[in-house]
Parts: sequence; C-alpha cells; structure tokens
Amino acid sequence: MPSLIFRKGLDLKHAVAGMLADNYHSALVDQIKSADFTHRAGRLTVHLAREFGFCYGVDRAVDYAYQTRERFPDRSVYLTGEIIHNPHVNEKLRTMGIRFLTDPGEAVDRLGGDDVVILPAFGVTIAMLQALERRGCTLIDTTCGSVLNVWKNVRRYAEGGYTSVIHGKVWHEETQATASQAVHYGGKYLVVFDRGETESVCEYIRTGRGPAALLDRFSNAVSAGFDPDRDLQRIGLANQTTMLMTESLEIGGMIRQAMQDRYGADGYRDRYQAFDTICSATQDRQDAVVALLRDRTVDLMIVIGGYNSSNTANLARICAASRPTFHIADPDCLVSREEIRHRRVGSKEEISSRGWLPAEGPLTIGLTSGASTPDNLVGAAVARLTEFCG
Repeated sequence: MPSLIFRKGLDLKHAVAGMLADNYHSALVDQIKSADFTHRAGRLTVHLAREFGFCYGVDRAVDYAYQTRERFPDRSVYLTGEIIHNPHVNEKLRTMGIRFLTDPGEAVDRLGGDDVVILPAFGVTIAMLQALERRGCTLIDTTCGSVLNVWKNVRRYAEGGYTSVIHGKVWHEETQATASQAVHYGGKYLVVFDRGETESVCEYIRTGRGPAALLDRFSNAVSAGFDPDRDLQRIGLANQTTMLMTESLEIGGMIRQAMQDRYGADGYRDRYQAFDTICSATQDRQDAVVALLRDRTVDLMIVIGGYNSSNTANLARICAASRPTFHIADPDCLVSREEIRHRRVGSKEEISSRGWLPAEGPLTIGLTSGASTPDNLVGAAVARLTEFCG
C-alpha cells in the first residue's frame, strides 16, 4: 500500500500553538528586542544580533512534529534522526513519546503501515525515503524549502550531464541527502569541505595530473565509479545550506576560475553552472553577526546552539575572527562567573575554561544563536549572565 505523505502540515497549527509557546517562547527575549536588541542590568550590557534563533524552516519542522503527535496520539511516531541539531528540542520530542530511528534497538525494517515517520528539516536520502515507502509508513515531510531548492538544481545538473560539486560536510545529513539526489537522477557528485580541498580539485581541473591521488583524498566524498578525467569536465556547483556564505561564494569562484583556465574564457561557459542555493536565513544570521561586531563595542561573544549544528559553528567562526568567543550548547554551560563549558572553533570536544568573565567593571557581551536554537534558551542565558554580574 503506498505511503500517505503530509507535506503541508496536518491542519492543527492552532491546536499546538500554546504548547510551542510554553516550550520555546521567552518574554525576556521579546523585551530585549523591543529595547533595540539591548539588555542592561548593573554593569552588564548584552547586545543581541538582530537575526538569531529559529529560522522559518526549523520553526516549521518543529511545528509539524507537534502537530503529528497531536494528530496520531495512539500511533507510534518516529523521527529518522534529529529533527534539527539542537539537543534541547530533540529531548523535548522524546518526552512526547516520539522515537528516533537512530537510537539503539530501532530500525526501519521493524516499521509497518500503522507507523508514522517524520522526515527532518534537512531531508533524507533517496534510499531512506524508498525504504520507508516500502514499509507503507505514513510520512510527515518537514524538509526545508531551501534544501529542496538545492535538490532541484542538483537534479538539473544531473539531467544536463554535469557533476555536482557540493560545498558541505560529507558526514552531514543534508549533504548526504543532496548527494543522493544527484545519483538518483543519473549524475555524479564530489563533496568539498573547505578551500584547501577545493584547491586540490582546481589543480586537477587545470592540469589533469594525479587522478589516483585525487580519488584517494576524496574516497569517501565522491559517487561510486567516479572518474576525474570524465566527471570533472562539466561541473555544477551546489552547497549545504548551512555553510559559511562567504566561503561558498569563494569556492564557487575558485572552481569557475579553474574551469576558465582549462577551457578558456568562452569554452568554460558550457562546462560550468552555478545557481544561488545559499539559504537566506543562514545568510541573514551571518550578516547580523557581522553587523553586530561592526556597530557595537563588545568585550566577548557568546554563540548558543548544538555542537553538531553547522550554521551555529559558522556563526562562532565569524565571531572568533575578531573577539573572544564561546560556543555553548545551552545555558547550563554557563556554569558560574568563574567557569564556562564550551567548544572552541574547529574543535569537536567540549572543554571547561575558567576566568572567562571579567570580575569587575563595565562588561558588554554580544550574543547570537543558531537557527535551531529556541528563544527560551537565549532568554535563560541572558538571565544567567545577569545573575553572574550581580
């Protein structure tokens, strides 16, 4: 029996609105926004970035998850994995009885026609979707529109004979889903993580030397049967929507120049394509942080969001370039005025630092949060900072 798929909610938005507000709203954050995004208390001043927290796609995904639980109270409801990269939100869904297929003991092949499965905001691979459809599950698709836009262009590349070069993290669910779109429509893909990896691809495009070395470097980041001689002659650029916008643009420019160097100013035009697939919400949050650092005098920056959140990590990268920056997972990481738990930019481990907060004198802190961080966590962090500063 074909799966029933809901892609536009379940007509229960008003029924769950109160619960969502109770779980994620912050009156303090509303107050700060109305005061020119500034909070003052004693010696402390906190400036919020003018764009932060839940983006439209994340807000929609969480809303749909709550609607799903409301619509199917007596049926087993699953998520294919984290709905967004925020441990607070995911744990809240667990307390509502929503199960995660990535948890021990759970498996797709145990599902049946009575089960309901929510697809996360960053989408799922074609293989996962087909497996769920074979089981006859009811599907709630929360895939973000910005991700769907990337998929549309990747399909266009595949159908036109272009290899998709994807700027992203090969281990990230969104990039894996995007790569699966290329393969499903008969195309090839290669994933580059940063400028360094891109430069090695560009060098090969220019010279054609060292295909074995290139394949060895990208062994886990290319489609099956990838042949550099054949598959790097025509390239279409795509990106994971939560990557650093300036880096995605730079990587696109590097590849375009390499293709021009190889095939000439006119010859490359039929061999290289790029469409704007940068998520507007991601860009807005990055632009807002840049503006905060430019327009406000701040002593240090705090960035709130899950450690596995790509967009949050990139906000921290921007801040750390010019200010002492602490990327924290949640307000509990603000242990005391002497101690903070955080993750350094470029590291995968949480560490504990002491003496992070100046003990005396006026103190100005800039604060932002990733697109998967709800306002209540931002409000709780501001409240704790206020307590620390007396």
